[in-house]
Amino acid sequence: MFSRLICAAAAACFLHAQPRIDFDKAEIKVLPVQGSVYMLVGAGGNVTLQVGKDGVLLVDTQYAEMAPKIMKAIRALSQEPIRWIIDTHVHPDHIGGNEALSKLGMTPASIGPPRIVAHENVLNRMAPPAAKGETPKGTVGAPNDEYFTPTKDFFFNGEAVVVYHEPKAHTDGDSIVFFRRSDVVSTGDIFTPESYPLIDLARGGSAQGVIDALNHIIELTVPAKYQEGGTYVIPGHGRLCEEADVVEYRDMVTIIRDRIEDLIKKGKTLAEVKAAKPTLDYDTRYGSDSGFWTTDMFVEAMYKSLGGKK
Repeated sequence: MFSRLICAAAAACFLHAQPRIDFDKAEIKVLPVQGSVYMLVGAGGNVTLQVGKDGVLLVDTQYAEMAPKIMKAIRALSQEPIRWIIDTHVHPDHIGGNEALSKLGMTPASIGPPRIVAHENVLNRMAPPAAKGETPKGTVGAPNDEYFTPTKDFFFNGEAVVVYHEPKAHTDGDSIVFFRRSDVVSTGDIFTPESYPLIDLARGGSAQGVIDALNHIIELTVPAKYQEGGTYVIPGHGRLCEEADVVEYRDMVTIIRDRIEDLIKKGKTLAEVKAAKPTLDYDTRYGSDSGFWTTDMFVEAMYKSLGGKK
């Protein structure tokens, strides 16, 4: 039910079509990160997994269709119930499995369904509108522990877990999660080291918000010797990273922002900005001419976010 609701909402709220996925062939790969934290890679966004004597915590849940495979990977590490799910934002490739994993993660030791944490903007975008005079009805699998303050924190499996709201970044409901003892940051789609950031303008995203959020991630991370190791960063998509990767990515986004901002000040139209190729020297690493998020889409989103007029 939840996956159908989310997919229907996605048609209205997600700017670009998701790629077609053969879920039968998709597999889950488990990467130990450090401390009690693991990274699960599959068909949707990366899942961050924390396990311990208190139970299981997930950051994001991919698609509903992947839930049985994700649960199998979890059970290879822990037989404890899923106690917490944290949603980094509203897009279906990150929260589509909420309902299914909430059910699959129940055990005789469960004291109820998991608490699903997200910023209130995520819940507001998921909750179906109520008719006049009626009380809004909750959506199955939607956040039941939303927060509206800059941070939310709790102690689980022997460490502090701190959830930070990153305003107007990838969307207006983005959260990043810092596992303080394990020294791991889970970023959602604010940081995607193999592609340009998706700035979802329709959902409150902005170019400056992405840069501000990346700067915050850098403030939380501390590198080890020669910039290798130290705090690890689990991105929304792509490989496991370190602080240096985030710094390089932040610099790229900032430089492109400055270039486009300069072109806007010179009165350039969107077509002229695209023709100027402000991303050219980065395209071989981050760019794409096809798929649901292309270089052209990124430049257009950046241009509109910075106040450019067609």
